[in-house]
Amino acid sequence: MRIIAGYLKGKRIDFLKSSITRPLRDYVKENIFNVINHSNLVDINLENANVLDLYSGVGSFGIECISRGSKKTTFIENDKIAIDVLKKNLKKLNIEDKCKIFENKIIRFFDQTKNIDKYEIFFFDPPFDESFIIEDLEKLKNLKIFKKKHLIIIHRDQKSKDNLNEIMNIFLIKKYGRSKIIFGDFNLSAS
Repeated sequence: MRIIAGYLKGKRIDFLKSSITRPLRDYVKENIFNVINHSNLVDINLENANVLDLYSGVGSFGIECISRGSKKTTFIENDKIAIDVLKKNLKKLNIEDKCKIFENKIIRFFDQTKNIDKYEIFFFDPPFDESFIIEDLEKLKNLKIFKKKHLIIIHRDQKSKDNLNEIMNIFLIKKYGRSKIIFGDFNLSAS
């Protein structure tokens, strides 16, 4: 797995192959960043953004954000093996000072955080069989740790039938093989 663009372009990061953790394919990742940077539907500047990478695995998305100029990435991951690989990747790339790692289940992050940071970009990449994505989004919305202009990106199985319309304004869905990428922001009128 490689970093596609930015000052770390071409550098390789380690990844895991397991039934729980799956890497975000390069062409899918490139297309996500094309939407962030070039779509008139998205009004977020990646440069100097705070990024929250939920279910981060080995950190592919968040590391790509750092390479492309984001200010800071917070990684949330529960799998100990993935966390070890993530830490090695950050050390190897010498970007530990731009990153935080929260080593626990996402629900614990929500319950324990006294985080004053606000984020512009939220990337959800849960296991495809994860059924708690709506609850995670609701908790995140209630924490109010998002800036007025923010972007939620969700990586799901193309066949998933999550009812996200109550909590999100979805403005784009892209499909790539087995994956679908959902772009939106919080539906604040439903608060």
